Amino acid sequence: MRYRTVVSIVLLAALFTAAPAVALERVILNLDWTPNTNHTGIYVALDKGWYEEEGIDLVVVTPGADTNVLALVATNRAQFGISFQEFMTSARVEGVPVVSVAAIVQHNTSGFASIGKGIQTAKDFEGKRYGGSGLPIERAILKHMMEADGGDIEKLQFVAIPGSMDLITALERHIDLAWIYYGWQGIEAELRGVELDVVMMDQYFHAVPDYYTPILVTSEHLIATRPDLVRAVVHATVRGYEFAAAHPEEAAEILLKYVPEYDPELVRRSQEWLSPHYIADAPFFGWQEHEVWQRFGDWMYENGLIEAPFDASGAFTNEFLPGLSG
Repeated sequence: MRYRTVVSIVLLAALFTAAPAVALERVILNLDWTPNTNHTGIYVALDKGWYEEEGIDLVVVTPGADTNVLALVATNRAQFGISFQEFMTSARVEGVPVVSVAAIVQHNTSGFASIGKGIQTAKDFEGKRYGGSGLPIERAILKHMMEADGGDIEKLQFVAIPGSMDLITALERHIDLAWIYYGWQGIEAELRGVELDVVMMDQYFHAVPDYYTPILVTSEHLIATRPDLVRAVVHATVRGYEFAAAHPEEAAEILLKYVPEYDPELVRRSQEWLSPHYIADAPFFGWQEHEVWQRFGDWMYENGLIEAPFDASGAFTNEFLPGLSG
């Protein structure tokens, strides 16, 4: 009887002893910019332990001013990154082996903002000063938007402004027009009591094709050698964004835990505005259409923004999205 009691105690102890912790695999994800509501799903998945459930120790890195996220991903210095379709298209044509594995926002939510200049359409850009980074794609987009309304790009003055300059200050003192993401900068202006006039890109998709911005990217090498790892990261990320889409209030509070220095009202209002755009009219979060990639790539080639025709077939994949990848 004593022997059975001892055995029972040993068995009970084994049952209630925690199993050894499984070692997590360290994975680096490089953001495109400082954390904002474009990234909320990542922080939701981190906070809820969904990466850990997939065996991942995700390290989120904020880039420096000159960081080339796609180069880091292509050389495995970061396994994943946040980028944009226009940059990915150029990189693919140049032979950089990177692949988009999820669209974070389904439709372009950017636009061109002004303050009190009477700008209501792209033709009204004539005679104004546009402040930007000087990238060729800026001029091409503005040209086609203006021409769609009968405007002339030669009547728009281009002014280089530092990326660190406060947008509202720039629009009030130095320039007439700036390219913004409404879900962050537009909401910020509202909270500061500044009334922006914004000509949104989605009003001109007939002139400049819609494109995915931002996107989650990885490398061809990681897909070929570690599809299990890619699937694990994508699955956890999708869970995070699906939660943020359905629960913007809680998602905003989670993001604020990671960036407590941010204005809480900006984060909450931005999240409320952006959450519906994560999935929008797509069948589920992350979905990408071949037509969207090819049409915008063709447009870039026709406008001399890339040096060779673009083939969308290898630029993106939906295969790791839950429901398609099992």
